Amino acid sequence: MTVTDTRALEETFAERVADAAIDAELETGRREETVEEARRSVVRRLGRISAGSFLVLLGIVLWVLPGPGLLTIAAGLVLLGRDFPWAARLLERVRARLPQDEQGKTHRGVVVASVTLAVCSIGVSVAFLFV
Repeated sequence: MTVTDTRALEETFAERVADAAIDAELETGRREETVEEARRSVVRRLGRISAGSFLVLLGIVLWVLPGPGLLTIAAGLVLLGRDFPWAARLLERVRARLPQDEQGKTHRGVVVASVTLAVCSIGVSVAFLFV
């Protein structure tokens, strides 16, 4: 098999996967009526899944390092929860461990301080990498 044959097989495989994803979105999607809407929905879903997975992994790292690990995991599970029922169930367990007030809400100051601490920690870590 030559290099061009391999590329042709990869392109057809990629096209088949893309077509299958669009067909599945049209069959199971919520409001997609055209192929373009289904394609956009697939791209958004892949973006949500990628970002959610990244945030969950970052949260696991921040759980050990200084930073808001549980809050970052919760943010990732919020994104993943739209597409995966297991993530929505796990999010409820994580929310129970976050600090809450009398009404069961996480105080805005906790969220702002946690995000600020995470951004500063990541910024300092990146700065040390380049210095």
